[in-house]
Amino acid sequence: MRIALLSYRSKPHVGGQGVYVRNLSRELVGLGHRVEVFSGPPYPELDPGVELTKVPSLDLYRDPDPFRTPHWREFRDSTDVLELATMWSAGFPEPLTFTLRAAKLLRQRASEFDVVHDNQSLGYGLLGLRKAGLPLVATVHHPITHDRRLELAAAKGWRKLGVRRWYGFLRMQRRVVQRIPELLTVSESSARDIVEDFQVRPDRLRVVPLGVDHEVFEPPQTPRVPGRIVAMASADTPLKGIGTLLEAVAKLRTEREVELVLVADPTPGGPTDRLIDELGIQDAVRTVSGISDEELAALLGSAEIACVPSLYEGFSLPTVESMSCATPLVVSRAGAIPEVVGPDGECADLVPPGDAEALAGALGAQFDDPARRRRLGASGRRRVLSRYSWASVAAATAECYAEAVEAGTEMAADQC
Repeated sequence: MRIALLSYRSKPHVGGQGVYVRNLSRELVGLGHRVEVFSGPPYPELDPGVELTKVPSLDLYRDPDPFRTPHWREFRDSTDVLELATMWSAGFPEPLTFTLRAAKLLRQRASEFDVVHDNQSLGYGLLGLRKAGLPLVATVHHPITHDRRLELAAAKGWRKLGVRRWYGFLRMQRRVVQRIPELLTVSESSARDIVEDFQVRPDRLRVVPLGVDHEVFEPPQTPRVPGRIVAMASADTPLKGIGTLLEAVAKLRTEREVELVLVADPTPGGPTDRLIDELGIQDAVRTVSGISDEELAALLGSAEIACVPSLYEGFSLPTVESMSCATPLVVSRAGAIPEVVGPDGECADLVPPGDAEALAGALGAQFDDPARRRRLGASGRRRVLSRYSWASVAAATAECYAEAVEAGTEMAADQC
């Protein structure tokens, strides 16, 4: 099949979208399909055999100048004006403006593709592709309604108005997802949330768990660093629970030597930076970002414990990557995380989300029990090998494509 894979932003090393796009596209090509990725900036890193079509935007959130005002010479059309106007009015324009641009490109090349696969954009532009006769599939990793609820709960005063405006795109996503016939999601937990928050019928959702490259993410060959905890955060937001982890680390370091390595790119002066300063743990915390998969695997393999303190996850790639490295876990009992790690105590200790005291206790107990850490790590590796591979993700996704193409052919025949 000839597949157009859409992703409105695809950071290579931070965030699940870039990881999903790269690994899925590689494995689809391995199955004999032709894949062309259409992405807005930041652009993905792709493997040989996968084509990339860049869909330029005004890139209003780029580092080191987020929320910038572009020069007037940068404007090309009305979509650019819409993008800037939405940002100026405190909204987030990318899901809409990316799909408008991508749809324009794809309508001009409709005969070149058998199916279009949208990765969580869910913008109005996709509906035009359906009218053009292109079979459409979408992956909804989780409904962003959860992010909105958590940020609203953490916001105070006038800040709540800003949060509501930023997440204004959710009305669009809800309407669009209800009109896409073939939907993928990554966990049973996400499926339930999509049904509830987006009012989608359960029989329209197919669950395809994500994968991990277990040849890259493998158990270490060198000793782990005593007292090291590794955690990952794709965004400096309450959803990722990093504040809870920092409070737990502050408590732990009164009892023992610990080092927290955050794979993150926190906003300078943002919530993570401020809390590290307030807790006085600058010497116990360091951050790294922009590292390759190989470097990330080595870092996870160097830790005595990996921690996923999120308040919600639709799947949690950091969890399966840690499991693949046989690194024992302390994780939140939130979203899909319990589903990913399996029964409590098999390959992770689960704690209530947002409970710094319980998190510190679970981390301390694992540090005090090396034999248990080894058992948890070995169990995690076995679970990954038996359940989570990108090859199986690609095969299941290709089956969904075939169903979408068949349904589109039947619809066209009925209209003749």
